[in-house]
Amino acid sequence: MKPIKNREDIHLLVNTFYSKIRKDELLGPIFNSHISENQWPHHLMKLTDFWETNLFGVRKFKGSPTQKHLKVDENLDYGVNALHFGKWLNLWVETINKLFTGERADKAIYMARKMATGQYLTLWNQKPDNRK
Repeated sequence: MKPIKNREDIHLLVNTFYSKIRKDELLGPIFNSHISENQWPHHLMKLTDFWETNLFGVRKFKGSPTQKHLKVDENLDYGVNALHFGKWLNLWVETINKLFTGERADKAIYMARKMATGQYLTLWNQKPDNRK
């Protein structure tokens, strides 16, 4: 294991992680139904940009993950729940802990926990039954 030092490390992390996601019994069908096989390379580069921006402060990522997640939840008849986010987070932490160590690895775990919580709460608040 080594520290996360550069974009190549983030690329390895993202690709390893999403390889697990795509094969996962719970998450794989969701991701694979919303991202076609030919879209995956572009999606993985965008996710690498996202994490490079967040871990190194390099402004590469542009977009709104929240809007994408809201659309996915709507497409799934508002079926995304805390179990999905928990599984995503567990796979993320497992992947980091197998590949990396150090301050940036810890930061990536911390940020993922915050993002998963924030994304889940946003989706939950936007579900038709939960709107006030």
